[in-house]
Amino acid sequence: MQTRMSLRPWILALFACACSLAGPGTSRQASGQVPAPELPAALQGSVGKEFITLFNGRNLAGWTAVLADEKTKAEDVWSVADGVLICKGEPRGYLRTERDDFENYLLTLEWRFPAGSKGGNSGVLVHTTTPMALGIWPKSMEAQLNHLHAGDIWVIGTTCQIDNADKRVLGRRHLNLTDDSEKPIGEWNKYAIHCQADKLSILVNGVLVNHVSECSVRKGAVALQSEGAEVHFRDIRLWPLKP
Repeated sequence: MQTRMSLRPWILALFACACSLAGPGTSRQASGQVPAPELPAALQGSVGKEFITLFNGRNLAGWTAVLADEKTKAEDVWSVADGVLICKGEPRGYLRTERDDFENYLLTLEWRFPAGSKGGNSGVLVHTTTPMALGIWPKSMEAQLNHLHAGDIWVIGTTCQIDNADKRVLGRRHLNLTDDSEKPIGEWNKYAIHCQADKLSILVNGVLVNHVSECSVRKGAVALQSEGAEVHFRDIRLWPLKP
């Protein structure tokens, strides 16, 4: 794996004390005696042992679909089979949590593009708020899932700061540090998005690939994009950070 620059300054910055998750809502489920997975040592202490299950593996309870074609039904784009959330990719739009006050958390999930496909584009939106901020997309921070570019951060009606911005910011896109952390098409990948105050860090299969600070948004809903390609999700969990 080729690393574009040292992660040490960022990892040291992540030792800061985390804030707690605010707001009532979805019940928590005990995760056992281990903390959230796939985190570097610097982040392990920030996350508790309880998590919120965002996707129950059976249906779309707790989620709302927003689609560019208002005549299309949610179930024509989003379906569930064998515990997997399947997105057809068309029409474009997103599936967002009904709860919209998530802040200070670690979001973990797995994703894959189906075997035999060419991959494609999708993304995970955090701090999702105002609808239609950019076409169909809501105001948010996008953790990119475009094949071979997972971990890029795109701002949608938002702003943030990144190290070496002169080399790593292309319009709304904030480049990740590595493009070789993903597994081959057809295999499951693990995503971890650590949101603490105005900071956002992304791990792909346990590798810290991006970090931004001074995010202009700090809380909101979580959303998954339908963006032109079939993509699968599972084990979507949100881990509140410790006070």
